[in-house]
Amino acid sequence: MSLAFLNALECKEPHSDAIWDIAWTANDTAISVSADGTVKQWNSTSGQISQSRPPHTLAIISLSVSPDGRNALYNSLDGTTCLWDLQTDSLLGQHASYDRTAVEGAEPSWSISLNPKGGTYAGTTGSGNVNIYSANPESFGTRQSVLLSGRNKHGMDCEHSPDGSRVALATETGQVFIFDLESGTLTSTYSTHAMAVRSLSWSSDGQLLLTASEDKRLILHDVRSGPSGKPGSGAVATLTGHSSWVLSNDISPDGRLAVSGSADKTIKVWDLAARAAVSTIQDSGEVWGVAWRPKPSATGSAGAFVSGGEDGHVRWWRSAGTGA
Repeated sequence: MSLAFLNALECKEPHSDAIWDIAWTANDTAISVSADGTVKQWNSTSGQISQSRPPHTLAIISLSVSPDGRNALYNSLDGTTCLWDLQTDSLLGQHASYDRTAVEGAEPSWSISLNPKGGTYAGTTGSGNVNIYSANPESFGTRQSVLLSGRNKHGMDCEHSPDGSRVALATETGQVFIFDLESGTLTSTYSTHAMAVRSLSWSSDGQLLLTASEDKRLILHDVRSGPSGKPGSGAVATLTGHSSWVLSNDISPDGRLAVSGSADKTIKVWDLAARAAVSTIQDSGEVWGVAWRPKPSATGSAGAFVSGGEDGHVRWWRSAGTGA
């Protein structure tokens, strides 16, 4: 099978530097964060900026949007984490995770992830741990717990499972850890990549985890927990075809497809059942962020996604049909 995805829309006022992360919200807007220090919300019909935050002095490197599309959490290169209310265009919280005068042993956050259930967010560190912080405005940034991986390696990405019960951590050495949030314990470790894992994405049912690595591969992991509590079977598929680092990935809402962005300046769409690429799009530069539209696709359509990368442009892509 092959699929065609068309460039349906391009933003009108691109970022002045690379886009490092991107999301498509439940309200059908797109949010992008950039090395130029800005965070922008986009109208997905016109490609115009609908609102933006004042520029930060350093790059914004990580983004996480609540499932209802109301709030966006973002983090800067120095570890300043902010919670933005997209409905009122107000800042609900700001936390300097690097400030050791406030918390002994404080570590600057790198990748951040809002818990879908609300109330908390996770942040990776340079020491291989995941910090859990309060996401409530009155106590925003208060550290509640620390999840220990046992490996002193930089955390490249973290993502909550859709039900908010687990958090996955990707590291610079290629290992992936999964923690149970209720118990605070490490439940699974996967060492299936040979180089740093740059991106994680969960399937909507929480049974699969897709990892994207500098080793040019994406690996699909079965992360289901059985009745006994034992983890799933681990790596079940390897997706190859990119010629350089894979920087970003996302699984479609229906779980049939995945999209990936790479330093080889291409975007690939994958059929997860067939374990094969079904579409390749040539971009103008490295692709640092990809995200599916969260709303279910129309009958006969493979859906739509948004991308951002080296050239600072946000681009919307839609399926041309069911493919053949």
